[in-house]
Amino acid sequence: MSFTLLVIAKEPVPGRVKTRLSPPYTSGQAALIAEAALADTLDTVVAAPATRRVVALEGRPGAWLPRGVEVIAQRGAGLDERLANAFADVDGPAVLIGMDTPQVTPGMLADAGRRLSDCDAVYGPAADGGFWLLGLRDPDPQRLRGVPMSRPDTGARQLERLAGLRVATLGTLRDVDTAGDAVRVAAQAPGTRFAAAVRAAEHAVHAGAR
Repeated sequence: MSFTLLVIAKEPVPGRVKTRLSPPYTSGQAALIAEAALADTLDTVVAAPATRRVVALEGRPGAWLPRGVEVIAQRGAGLDERLANAFADVDGPAVLIGMDTPQVTPGMLADAGRRLSDCDAVYGPAADGGFWLLGLRDPDPQRLRGVPMSRPDTGARQLERLAGLRVATLGTLRDVDTAGDAVRVAAQAPGTRFAAAVRAAEHAVHAGAR
């Protein structure tokens, strides 16, 4: 099935991304971790079998943007509006992820796209109660607008909005919000740029504590 892979992302600027990583990491270290996570995620998107690859970006693109990925600007005030508008701006079946799960693989994204052939929606729950992936065969922005974001019940509330649709559920992933999350996810994907950035930040923290 033809579908778009859509990434919702923020330019990795110190003090504006991954602020919950500080402390123990500095804002600069947090931004480097965010940039590595975004670069890993986009490389995975490029490697996955999609018809179109798009990043809905807050900010400006940088060297982390690979060839073959289009950039559109995020629109809207709250995250629910920005997600809804991103789906609306790409048209047609789409699978959306964020930049917080650098352990995602091309196979996971391919599986999500395949499931849209038989289902109306694909949902990937996150360990913190949110969701790491949402796929919609016939995107309707109203399925997202008004859903409270960044709360323990975000996933449950989003599933309520999918009522009446045939929903395929994927495995649970941990997204990166805190330093503890970063260390756990880095251990799951040790060969990634994200893991290297986390190891460097951890080394700096421990060296400073001596």
